[in-house]
Amino acid sequence: MDSPGYIVLSRLVAQTRATAVTANNIANADTPGFRAARPLFGTVLERQMAVQVPRGGRDLAFAQDRATWRDTMPGAIATTGNPLDLALSDREGFFAVETPRGERFTRAGRFSLDTEGRVVDVEGNPVLSTDRQPIRVAAGDSRIEVMGDGTLRTENGPVGRLRVVRFADRQKLGAEGSRLFNPPGDMAPEPVERPGVVQGAMEGSNVSAVVELTRMTEDLREFQFVAQMAEREGERLGTAVERILKRQ
Repeated sequence: MDSPGYIVLSRLVAQTRATAVTANNIANADTPGFRAARPLFGTVLERQMAVQVPRGGRDLAFAQDRATWRDTMPGAIATTGNPLDLALSDREGFFAVETPRGERFTRAGRFSLDTEGRVVDVEGNPVLSTDRQPIRVAAGDSRIEVMGDGTLRTENGPVGRLRVVRFADRQKLGAEGSRLFNPPGDMAPEPVERPGVVQGAMEGSNVSAVVELTRMTEDLREFQFVAQMAEREGERLGTAVERILKRQ
């Protein structure tokens, strides 16, 4: 295969991932705290050594899958009335939870109590307090109140304060599933003193289903167009080989 074929294939691979990223956004349009992602592509130039570009020509450019950019705009906050549904008015804050893999961070504030009285997320991960310990509610406590600064208390007094943090560069956070984020080892979380916790509410996904469906249609059309180019390039190469063999 010559250079045009490789260029077309690089674009085909890039478009395949673009379609997969858009599909994942659509699948999580109703996931609390989900952040939409966008693929970032670059151009790789190939220069021929000791050969000048012919008049009217240009360097060969291949598509390169560079990274994934995350939309950090907050989702809409909806009132639920559940005392353990919590949202953050601070646009940069994250709740901290303890997972089997270590501490992770989330915007999805759909919490509940497990059989041990711990406040947990939908996957059963304990929600952490400012001292990095699971928050527990006594079995006899029936009224749960969460203050704006993250302090959780019952009719018998305070039981802990939610650990809410922010990061210097949210684009460096690695996604684990659809709700959790993991920072790189060289980026420490910074505590948020006034997180603006809203009780009885939950932040939804920042995905617009209409926008993503439109983007998916465009992605599929681009994929079909590139696939047709790849098919025609294969036909061109086949015809060229056939003519060479006939001349021999």
